Amino acid sequence: MYNIKLSYHIKRIFNNRFFVAIFLYSLISVIIALLVTFGFVWYFRANIFSYFARGYMQENQGQINNKNSNSKSEAEKIIERQSILSQESLVVSTVKKTNPAVVSIIISKNVPKYEAYVDPNQQYNPFGDMFPGFSFNIPQYRQNGTEKKDIGGGSGFFVSSDGLIVTNKHVVDQTGVEYTVFTNDGKKHSATVVARDPVLDIALIKISESGYPYLELGDSDSLLVGQSVIAIGNALGEFRNTVSVGVVSGLARSITAGDESGNTETLDHVIQTDAAINPGNSGGPLLDLSGQVIGVNVAVAQGSQNIGFALPINSIKSSIQSVKTTGKIIRPFLGIRYVQINAEMKDKNNLSVDYGVLVKQGTTTSDLAVIPGSPADKAGIVENDIILEVNGTKLDDTNNLATIIRGKNVGDTLTLKILHKGTEKTVQVTLEAAK
Repeated sequence: MYNIKLSYHIKRIFNNRFFVAIFLYSLISVIIALLVTFGFVWYFRANIFSYFARGYMQENQGQINNKNSNSKSEAEKIIERQSILSQESLVVSTVKKTNPAVVSIIISKNVPKYEAYVDPNQQYNPFGDMFPGFSFNIPQYRQNGTEKKDIGGGSGFFVSSDGLIVTNKHVVDQTGVEYTVFTNDGKKHSATVVARDPVLDIALIKISESGYPYLELGDSDSLLVGQSVIAIGNALGEFRNTVSVGVVSGLARSITAGDESGNTETLDHVIQTDAAINPGNSGGPLLDLSGQVIGVNVAVAQGSQNIGFALPINSIKSSIQSVKTTGKIIRPFLGIRYVQINAEMKDKNNLSVDYGVLVKQGTTTSDLAVIPGSPADKAGIVENDIILEVNGTKLDDTNNLATIIRGKNVGDTLTLKILHKGTEKTVQVTLEAAK
């Protein structure tokens, strides 16, 4: 093995002039390239700094936005949870406040009580003379007194501290029965019917006990679709003071309601709600979230899901006040029969307007267009007149004449715009008590 010194080889290489030239040329080239690169960077230093700074800022801003987005999402979730909790606590508070004023009504009646007996003298042989030994006694039934049974139920609510209760007329329309009111404290009270409304499905009953809390009446004219509402009632006539929550699904609906006996009634301008209303809820209150009554539950659409109806409280206030003042329901009336005018009726009968009501005779000659001696008759209204407006309110699909009259009191004076033989005129009518 040979030992070769490193210094010897280096000295030998640098003694080679060709190698030295190549080395110096490469070194000078690298230095020149570095100087050119440095000069280029120095010349464009502002642009290069701006580029990297912008990228840095964008990256940081993205991180900040992500943090803000996450924070915003969390904030929205917190607000949403707070909103849900707030509405939930509001519903709970409203139910707690109003529940003591809601009652259940039970209808009971003495019905025949039957018993079975066997008469040994009455035997039956289905085979006749072919098999005479097959005779046997058939049980007979006979009445053995009477027994009291619950035959129906409904709901109601106090409207005064002296025991006055509002319910539906169809809940308390039977005779020869007993009405028992169960208050929220579990006590039962015998009730008497004070008045039944001749126009609306409303009745007022009374218990002798006083001092119970009563509900405040709200303003059903200010309702909005989508507004939250609460229904309380004796669901199915079995589950007392059942609470359901929903919204106002529609306003000014017209429906035809029927009961189990086959009786039907047309109800107009009612409130539609998806708050669960079941048989037995009839007569119970429909409340807003402040605890004020904005309707009286009256019907449920059979075969549907979450479609119930309530009478607007503004159409009932006059009946309640009338009972409080006079002890009976006194309704104002105008004294005409009429049909609603629409675009189809206008075209079919060549009328000049597509709204208002046409004063018209009924199906028989005894159904007069204008009742003699009525407020309408005294004001000079005649058959074929068209009433266009009442107190400046145009009579159309959303503003019904009967609803407007129901909201007035006996003695109120109305200003009617009438189309009489093609000429518009204005008349004053003072409402009187319906007979």
